Amino acid sequence: MTYYTIRGLVRNGLPILFVTCFMAIFVGLLLGYQEDILIEYPTLLILMPVLLKIGGDTGSMMASRLSSAFHLGLSSRIRKNPVVKNSVIAAIIVAVVSATFVSFVVYVINIFLGYGTSLFLILSVSGIVVFFDIVIVYTTTVGLSFLSHKVGMDPDDTVIPVVASLGDLVGVIGMMVFIIIFGLYTLNIF
Repeated sequence: MTYYTIRGLVRNGLPILFVTCFMAIFVGLLLGYQEDILIEYPTLLILMPVLLKIGGDTGSMMASRLSSAFHLGLSSRIRKNPVVKNSVIAAIIVAVVSATFVSFVVYVINIFLGYGTSLFLILSVSGIVVFFDIVIVYTTTVGLSFLSHKVGMDPDDTVIPVVASLGDLVGVIGMMVFIIIFGLYTLNIF
């Protein structure tokens, strides 16, 4: 197995880290475009890192489970695979419960600091970001895990870094969609 040689780890890992670095730069650029709204609504700034972590962390947990299943020989088709089904359901539950809990905590902090952002707005941004995580991050996690394993790459080395960075990107995009839907700010990206 070339998974565990120095040459194999570097050959497989370095291109993935280059891709994730560019994803992180793009996330930073998108955040820069939201600077004015984040200053105007500091509650969103408090909430953003947590929402970004939820998508990347739950996607990475799912990728880790799928990778373990491949290493144990439990990989079959994507459909009707109990490892995939249970991993996706568990990730959705963890994401929804975590985002809801964090929304209430941030709301209390929001009241304490006197920012005045409503609980509805905080729950709405959390809901939009988690929805995007479920649709984009989780779908990519499952697909990339199977593809990575199929082409002979260790999903631990490829999928987890990509999914963690994708969680950041999707979280920021979800935040931008929230800002546009609620009319908080008109984005001029280009």
